[in-house]
Amino acid sequence: MIITKMALPRRTFLRGLGASVALPLLDAMVPALSAISKTAAAPVKRLGFIYLPNGAVMQTWTPQGAGSDLKLSPSLSPLAPFHDQTLVYTRLAHGQAEPLGDGNGEHSRATSVWLNGVHPKHTEGADVRAGVTADQVAATSIGADTPLPSLELAIDLDFLVGNCENGYSCVYMNTVAWRTATTPLPMENNPRVVFERLFGDGGTRDERLAELRKDRSILDSVTDDLAHLERDLGKADRQRLDQYLDAVRAVERRIQLSEAQGADAALPDDLDRPAGIPDSYEDHVKLMYDLIALSLQADITRVFTFMVGRELGGRPYPQIGVPDPHHGLSHHRNDPEKLAKLSKINRHHVELFTYLLGRLQDAPDGDATLLDSSMVLYGAGLGDSNDHLHYDLPVLTVGGRAAGMRGGRHLQYPKDTPMTNLLISMLYKAGVPADTLGDSTGRLTALTDV
Repeated sequence: MIITKMALPRRTFLRGLGASVALPLLDAMVPALSAISKTAAAPVKRLGFIYLPNGAVMQTWTPQGAGSDLKLSPSLSPLAPFHDQTLVYTRLAHGQAEPLGDGNGEHSRATSVWLNGVHPKHTEGADVRAGVTADQVAATSIGADTPLPSLELAIDLDFLVGNCENGYSCVYMNTVAWRTATTPLPMENNPRVVFERLFGDGGTRDERLAELRKDRSILDSVTDDLAHLERDLGKADRQRLDQYLDAVRAVERRIQLSEAQGADAALPDDLDRPAGIPDSYEDHVKLMYDLIALSLQADITRVFTFMVGRELGGRPYPQIGVPDPHHGLSHHRNDPEKLAKLSKINRHHVELFTYLLGRLQDAPDGDATLLDSSMVLYGAGLGDSNDHLHYDLPVLTVGGRAAGMRGGRHLQYPKDTPMTNLLISMLYKAGVPADTLGDSTGRLTALTDV
């Protein structure tokens, strides 16, 4: 049989002046033989890691019941629409975040150990040392064929240097991603800069910024390529492409509005407002989640890390009735009022997380959804923050059906099971060759056996 249908390359871009827009997975990218057999291309696997600061109230975080009987707790109740894709893990620990003779510095170690299980060097100088993190192990494998091997994002600025906590360099709290034992990766918190990394192409950085900041869409520069492409696409592909490009326009417009509001705001003469960062915490988080969803949908990257807050951060949340600084509340001393407020913050962060999950669930990816092909780990490096505990950590994953992740379960493990066992299990599910990581002792059997 002669097969005449031509397939688009998966790495297809719309190109214009200062812009390069990657495309989502379309039916036209499925090889012709697959089209005849009505078998869609297998979705690629993606991994995400979202870090929460200052621990959690474990009494309102931990679900009742165990095994397949997952009953979401008050803090996790916003995950109800994604119940069947959610796995909650209990009694995981990071033993390498304990002092081990180095004294206090629990917040620094909680952050730096979270994705590698390696005790960091106690130093406030430039000679920092930790360990390669799970996201970077994945980046060298499933991220090798994408424009960005990984994407590192945060909400708080990471400009702090020197001693941030009892002789530990600020670097240890500034990032959760380490490319090598001595190379921490910076986290970007400006949506405009992230957008430029995803879609800017050609010319100098200043020239790309000038193009992007004109009062028009980046998509205006790719109209010729777009018109030519759409002539060869089927109806379903055109609808899918329009949905994706509408999302790009919406995110771009929100960044432009944030910049305009920042320019109009009255500020001291000696203070520059970072362009593109919304005033509202919620708007900032959602905008970053939108950028994550776009980067995964267009296969610009398959690995991301995101810090929704920094350890020791004192952000208040008056919009949800919590005007108290977050870190101060985390030292609750079992005060019922403080515990209730801290639980509100935990739940609020989960609510925001479901915004990303909804974006991934609504994005088609082959015959499945982007959430099906993505495994997203969500949790903190501290358990009970009042005592700076590094065991019984708040940890869960959502998604990953395409990788065989069966949700709707609360998995309980023996006390002090290394969290790195979960990390290497996720890598295994994503097809990343990694038998060990940090202090791991083996994969989590209840997870990898299904």
